[in-house]
Amino acid sequence: MAFSNHYLIRKIRSRGFRIARAIGLNTWFPHVPMSLATFIVGALVLKTHFGVVFANYLPGQLLNDIILHPLLLPPLLIGGGLMIISPGLLLRSRIAWGTAVTLLLVGLMNIAFARSLNHIPVEFLLFPVFLLILFWKKFDQTSLAAATLFALASVLMALTYASFGSFYLGAEFKPPISDLITAFYYSVVTMSTVGYGDITPQTSEAKLFVASIIIVGIVTFATSLTAVIGPLFASSVHRILYRRAGKMKRENHFIVIGDTPLAISVWRELARRGRPVTRIVRQPLSDTETSPVDVVIGEPSNVDVLKEAGAEHAEAVLAMLDADGENAFVILALRELGGTARSVAAINDSAHEQRIRLVQPDMTISPEVIGGELLAMVLSGETVTSDFIMKRVLHENSSRKSDRTGPEEV
Repeated sequence: MAFSNHYLIRKIRSRGFRIARAIGLNTWFPHVPMSLATFIVGALVLKTHFGVVFANYLPGQLLNDIILHPLLLPPLLIGGGLMIISPGLLLRSRIAWGTAVTLLLVGLMNIAFARSLNHIPVEFLLFPVFLLILFWKKFDQTSLAAATLFALASVLMALTYASFGSFYLGAEFKPPISDLITAFYYSVVTMSTVGYGDITPQTSEAKLFVASIIIVGIVTFATSLTAVIGPLFASSVHRILYRRAGKMKRENHFIVIGDTPLAISVWRELARRGRPVTRIVRQPLSDTETSPVDVVIGEPSNVDVLKEAGAEHAEAVLAMLDADGENAFVILALRELGGTARSVAAINDSAHEQRIRLVQPDMTISPEVIGGELLAMVLSGETVTSDFIMKRVLHENSSRKSDRTGPEEV
């Protein structure tokens, strides 16, 4: 019974890997559904609090409703911000992820304390926050488009907050602020720290508000500028650091995938022995890497990225990412690409060992898994032999080996 259950689990896992690969799960999940969910939540917040489809609102009608009902301002900022930033999640942008999580958390706090979002069920905001935090590692890209969206959303929300706040507190200024045009003018002058002095706060509440919009203006300007300039600067530095006189001929070489300590160590040791090595990483390498390196930037499990790295002509492809599931996807993509390269998969968690071997890499390596066992053996006085270490750390797939070498002669 135990054997049949184990076989059934392995069969289900194997079929799951095949289905995931067939539908290209790694190419659209979770960033596509999370982007759609964020956009829908933002639209729902606007639709619920403004009574009709938000796109049908005329600017004058919208302004009048917010003037008459100040509690509509938080839904406008939160809902509008979520809709603006949602395309950035499609690009798996880290800054879009952080902005979406921040807006959703602000919405939850608003429901709990200010109650201006009391028409929205908590689950509509809580569930996307949970999923975004659960899949935070997937949103690791630096994108100029997402950074521009972030800057746009930040500036619009800051100006909206400052303009309507100045208008609501207009009687507490000298001369009083009696219309939105004057409030907008005062907000721009104050947030930019120009400060002409023609309008001044008179009460403690007004002075605190002015201090808040000065801080918001400085922070918004600094973060927006950094978000937009950062990707451009990083791209330029990467081209300068890694521009080479001639591109390495990617044949009979090794491909090391990932930026984990194991991947970096293997790359360095192969390079030290004079072997040609190409690295595949998701983001440009840091400027601390001083030695020349042939690198491909992209999603490691993407067949086109593997093809760019010359995987079909490589001697071996080593999948050494920090997520075992992603290593399995790399092996499947390599199988789809074809070629004669040997496949090596790293195992970071012993619970995933059987799952990795279901995709049949030529070799698996699990130094982190065996570390605890070796330490326990040494402390217990047991003998540790080199054969034991090689057997437990490196596991070679005999069936895959026979497929490559053919039947042995007797």
